[in-house]
Amino acid sequence: MKVKSFLLGVTTGIVSGAAVILFSAPQSGTELRKNLIANTKNVKSKLQEVQGELNNVKQSITTLKAEAQNNMPSIINELKDNFTTFKTEIEPETALLKQEIENLQNSISEIEKNIPSNKNNTQ
Repeated sequence: MKVKSFLLGVTTGIVSGAAVILFSAPQSGTELRKNLIANTKNVKSKLQEVQGELNNVKQSITTLKAEAQNNMPSIINELKDNFTTFKTEIEPETALLKQEIENLQNSISEIEKNIPSNKNNTQ
C-alpha cells in the first residue's frame, strides 16, 4: 500500500511539474507538442526505472524471507545443541563448586562453634 502511494506521488509530481513548465513557457504549438512528447517519453522512462527498482527490492525481500525461513530451523537447532553442550560441560564444575560451598559453610559453622568456647576459656 505504501509503495502504491509513493508511486502515485512521484507520478503526480512529475506530471504536474512538467505541465507547469510546459504551459508557463511561451512556445508555439509545434514546439509545445514536441516538448510534451519528449517529456512524456522521459516520464515513462523514469517510471519504468522506478518500477524496475521496486521489482528488484521486492525480489530481494522475497529471497531474504525464503533464506531466513530455510536457515532459521538450523540456527535454532545449532543454538540448542550449543546450549546442551555448554550445560553438559559445566555440570562437573557446578558440582565441584557446590561441594566447595558446602565445605566452606561447614568450616564456618565449626569456627562459629569454637569462637564461643574460646571466649569462655579466656574469661
